[in-house]
Amino acid sequence: MPEFDAKLLAAIIEQSGNATIFANTDGVVQIWNEAAESLFGYSAEEASRTGMDLIIPERLRAPHWAGFKRAIETGKTRLNGNPTLTRATHKSGARLYVEMTFAVVRGGAGAVLGAVAVPGDATERYEQERARRGSPTT
Repeated sequence: MPEFDAKLLAAIIEQSGNATIFANTDGVVQIWNEAAESLFGYSAEEASRTGMDLIIPERLRAPHWAGFKRAIETGKTRLNGNPTLTRATHKSGARLYVEMTFAVVRGGAGAVLGAVAVPGDATERYEQERARRGSPTT
């Protein structure tokens, strides 16, 4: 694969229609593109200052951080890149369902640099499926 200029890669990530979030090994948000801003309502500055807990419902924070730590330590995710449906919170307080894929990011020497998440809004689809089954929303 050809080597790309860092500015080009940054522009691709920023302008992608898919939300992209990257956190370093300490869980500090380093990348939060415009699509992530649109999906969750928080600016990149808010996300980098406050962290991922902005969008993680309180009851899911402990399992999230345990999984994050495990992925950073082992260099692999539990789902091996397969999407998972989970809950998230919008800045407005609205509850979201997001389908996310996660991957551990490694540098050129193979050292773990952090993790990337690519979330997509699945709220409408989830609620439609739930209504079709006759299940109450939670």
